[in-house]
Amino acid sequence: MALTVADAMVSTLKASGVRRIYGLPGDSLNGFTDALRRDGGIAWAHVRHEEAAAFAASAEAGVTGGLAVAAGSCGPGNLHLINGMFDAQRSRVPVLVIAAHIPRVEIGGGYFQETHPQELFRECSVYCEMASVPEQVPRLMEIAMRTALERGGVAVVVIPGELFLDRAVSWPGPRPVFRSASLVRPDDRSLARAARILNTAERVTILGGAGCAGAHDEAVALAAALKAPMVHSLRGKDFLEYDNPYDVGLTGLIGYSSGYRAMEHCDALLMLGTDFPYRSFYPENVPVVQVDVRGEQIGRRTPVDVPLVGTVKDTAQALLPLLERRTDNGFVEKVTGHYRRVRAHLDRLAEAEPTGSPMHPQYVAATIDRLAARDTVFTADVGTPTVWAARYLRMNGERRLIGSFNHGSMANALPHAIGVQASHPGRQVVALAGDGGLAMLLGELITLRQLDLPVKIVVFDNSALSFVELEMTAAGITTYGTDLENPDFSAQARAVGLFAARVERADGLEEALRAAFAHAGPALIDARTERHELSMPPKITLEQLRGFTLFATRTVLSGRGDEILELTRTNLRQLDIE
Repeated sequence: MALTVADAMVSTLKASGVRRIYGLPGDSLNGFTDALRRDGGIAWAHVRHEEAAAFAASAEAGVTGGLAVAAGSCGPGNLHLINGMFDAQRSRVPVLVIAAHIPRVEIGGGYFQETHPQELFRECSVYCEMASVPEQVPRLMEIAMRTALERGGVAVVVIPGELFLDRAVSWPGPRPVFRSASLVRPDDRSLARAARILNTAERVTILGGAGCAGAHDEAVALAAALKAPMVHSLRGKDFLEYDNPYDVGLTGLIGYSSGYRAMEHCDALLMLGTDFPYRSFYPENVPVVQVDVRGEQIGRRTPVDVPLVGTVKDTAQALLPLLERRTDNGFVEKVTGHYRRVRAHLDRLAEAEPTGSPMHPQYVAATIDRLAARDTVFTADVGTPTVWAARYLRMNGERRLIGSFNHGSMANALPHAIGVQASHPGRQVVALAGDGGLAMLLGELITLRQLDLPVKIVVFDNSALSFVELEMTAAGITTYGTDLENPDFSAQARAVGLFAARVERADGLEEALRAAFAHAGPALIDARTERHELSMPPKITLEQLRGFTLFATRTVLSGRGDEILELTRTNLRQLDIE
């Protein structure tokens, strides 16, 4: 058989280290999937919804740093990819999307399943082009792959289905495409300006994010030289929380009061590889030095006095010799002491429950943390599972935490876990799923069984969209439309061939988790948790207090006063310490 365009694509992907492609087959993709079958070197990871394919690719790229690939057939097939594509784009991970299209001669005529994917995907990609003739495809593929890797984002190649079957005329053979390695640091003058600000300040705080990946030691060395407490963003937790005597936890809506205080009381702020979005949590009227390899991001959240364009690792190494090492550690000792008290308080909330009592979600998360392997990759659904993951999963330099932390989509934990497990078959992968999130892409439980992926899912089952309820409560709105009439998720999991158990009392949790973690295949634990557990933010505004009072009044007047009593009973124990 003559070499086809699809054969050339598969050869290039394989030479570039791609080992699987996530997607669903369809007639416009037939030429491509047939080339995969004939080659045999790249697996077709067949999911049950294209949204899951893009989420899976996003997570694979996030944990490997390499290119991951998703594919969709024309029209609705590739449109289903879009939510996971946005997740990958906003997480800045390299994903290639192969979007099959309707026949060329039919474009513009309202043909069956016609869309214009190159226009629709423009907002969630760093590169998006359509091939019109066979000779274009190999070159567009290489450009797309390199753009995804170098810029960190989604690259889309739109290909009318018949082009896959055309002959690859004059194709010279595969050229592997890999990410380049570069040293990127600011100029000496900018570094000197930053050093003057940091050396003059008395109370420097560091805010670090995902850009600190691979720069743990350099970031800690900066904190040591400046005697600076280090606040980490959620995406920075993996890279900064462990082996760090200067860590004071998170700030923001799901953070700790210690992280908030470190920001509030500083007289200079050093931002390392972070685009932390919540502007109300930044200090006011203090000089700011921001390090980011993407210069266009600097100053987006708070005014910046010295922009430093470079990687955190390279910039820190160049900045450290210019800093005057401090001996006064009064500020950092005060804030880290506060953090230790907050941490002890949070840990008490997660202590073992009395026998037979309902489960608090903190206890579930802390038990998962205690029993999970040293190198576990955790995924967490947006909402309260992310809150408990942020507060109770301990990072150690080997573990990872993956979530839709920028895009903020529901239903991400299970498909993210598929991508992590497919690319790391020997590693423990644990998905912390919300009941609403799991139900949204419930069909992917079948994917776990079909692909034989030993993902462990723990469902925080409280019969409510509880984070939405928290938002309503803070705004003074009576909760409405958030009830979930859930099935027994463990029974559904067993029906598709998974190991599963349902746990309704705290005294049965550890045994169920141990059994699930020891099981050789996929497993699900349906953990029934307290519905009215609030995740208190580190800063409660007067507006939020007014909102809660208004919520309570409206709820009582609507005849649901029992909910206020339950909410108060559940959360009195959460009163934070200052």
